[in-house]
Amino acid sequence: MNNDYTEVSPSDPSIDTYTTPLFAVKAEIGYQHKKRRYVRKDGNCNVLFRHVPEEWLMYVTDIFTTLVEIRWRVMFLIFTLSYILSWLFFGILYWLIALANGDMKDPTNAPCMYEVRDFTAAFLFSLETQTSIGYGFRGMSENCMVAIIVVTVQDVISCFIDTFVIGIAVAEMASTRKLTQTVGFSNCAVINLRNGRLCLSWRIGDFRRHHMVEGTARAQIFRPTMHATGRVDVNYKDLEIKQSDILLAIPTTIFHIIEPSSPLYRMSLEDLRKDDFELVVSFTYTDDSTGILRQTRTSYTPDEIHWGQLFQEMLNVNLEYYKVNYSMFHHIAKVLVPEVSAEEYDQIKLRRSPRHSPRPKRPSMDGTPPMVTVELVKGTTEPEVQAATVATIAAVCEDHGHLCLPRNPILT
Repeated sequence: MNNDYTEVSPSDPSIDTYTTPLFAVKAEIGYQHKKRRYVRKDGNCNVLFRHVPEEWLMYVTDIFTTLVEIRWRVMFLIFTLSYILSWLFFGILYWLIALANGDMKDPTNAPCMYEVRDFTAAFLFSLETQTSIGYGFRGMSENCMVAIIVVTVQDVISCFIDTFVIGIAVAEMASTRKLTQTVGFSNCAVINLRNGRLCLSWRIGDFRRHHMVEGTARAQIFRPTMHATGRVDVNYKDLEIKQSDILLAIPTTIFHIIEPSSPLYRMSLEDLRKDDFELVVSFTYTDDSTGILRQTRTSYTPDEIHWGQLFQEMLNVNLEYYKVNYSMFHHIAKVLVPEVSAEEYDQIKLRRSPRHSPRPKRPSMDGTPPMVTVELVKGTTEPEVQAATVATIAAVCEDHGHLCLPRNPILT
């Protein structure tokens, strides 16, 4: 944080004491924001909601989804309490019925429930009734209609509780948050050349054996803008993926060509290191074993996008099958890539094209000097052919990258 702003004296006439603290706050807020992710590496969104109107009412209304999304330990605690509290509630009812019927004071009285003479016996009777244990020691008599109605209600409620617990447990085990961990992305993204174009790429794979997944890949640039007033604007820009529909039988590398329509078109390596954005990638697919629509996602910050890197090969082909080496899934290697933006790289290629540079002809067999066709820019619009000899052709490398271009030949 010390590098974002420097300490100044209020008496310094070159400093505006009214605006300097505002810019200092802006720099500090921007620094803190760069340490914050929008989507974590595991795919969960780093978003905290505050002061949601009627929040608890919405959770209770959609109680099934609420229980599916909670953690396992919380779910086990809720289910355990649901059984214990139901046993306790109906045990209290049985104890009150026995107390009102006089079963506690007079053992010779015709009881509503056999062998229920205190609260402990009433609780055990409630537990045995709801779980259908049936030890044969305690039981229901036909003397009290109220007790019979309570037993019937308890049996119906116990069926609802069992059904609810089993359904929530199955939905929790089939939850997308758990199963999508078997479909993952590479730890980083890379920028390299592909068919003469700068491309941004990342890798996706299914880590389960004998499992084929078909889905759609998508990528977005998430860029927050922090204003001096504290207001935050969030911008989303889609990245075009040429082959977004993927059959994920083997690990696949997703490519985004950095072309003029791309938000990364004017971004060089230096700009990438200074920029503050987040690349959010996702893969939406239908699981062939369950038929459930799932989505897995992750994000890459500028520090996790490596310029001039290439994913190493992890697929080998023999006579019988394709062999995938998942130990190379996250491995990358350095390659020679210009450190300029895609826009500048296209301009350099345009200047190097034969249309914009002299094109030497083949030397004649009689020893005459080579002929060079030169397109005159000033004074005339017609090309003129002049006899010339190439004195020097030197290669020069740009100061801001590794791109080497030949100098214009000196014509004599």
